[in-house]
Amino acid sequence: MNTKTVFKSFAILLGLAGLFAFTPKPTKFQVDTKSSTLLWTARKVTGSHNGAVPIAAGELVIDGKNITQGNFEIDLSGLTVADITNPESNARLVGHLKGEDFFSTEKFPKANFVLTSAALKSGQEYLVKGKLTIKGITNDIEFPATIVKEAKKVTATAKITIDRTKYDIRYRSKNFFENLGDKAIEDNFDLDLKLVAVAGGI
Repeated sequence: MNTKTVFKSFAILLGLAGLFAFTPKPTKFQVDTKSSTLLWTARKVTGSHNGAVPIAAGELVIDGKNITQGNFEIDLSGLTVADITNPESNARLVGHLKGEDFFSTEKFPKANFVLTSAALKSGQEYLVKGKLTIKGITNDIEFPATIVKEAKKVTATAKITIDRTKYDIRYRSKNFFENLGDKAIEDNFDLDLKLVAVAGGI
């Protein structure tokens, strides 16, 4: 092997070493549960109710520009109602929502979302797909989200619509019960998500 070939090979090796040296490692972001919020709104013929559900834990993994992993735990046992000010009426609705007609939180205290993909559409807009588990039942869901990535923090906001009947929550659903009149409750409920996660290494 002549000298020119040796130098050329050495230069290639140096280039590859530099490439690997500066390739960013995947970064794990832990959910800041105090800064993150998950608000809910449910509608019926005669009006609506709204409140919040705590995000108990979660993480995102970002590899360069790609969000490669994500999972989040939702504490249904901590569900609250915001629109009813009377303490007794408020407690009655909270108890009903936690009961067997709705989320059965004594048996299923947590819901879970596992991200399967987050496709960049434009700018900071993504199409997020994943699997949502409520009451031990898992369904695929997808929703648009705005995701702002910084060196040490990720902030995601999204509006998500869930069909409760897919999770065996059929109470006063017009699709399963007849002659409900003004006692019917809509199958879909809305979630307004703000998720904040901070870098914690991997």
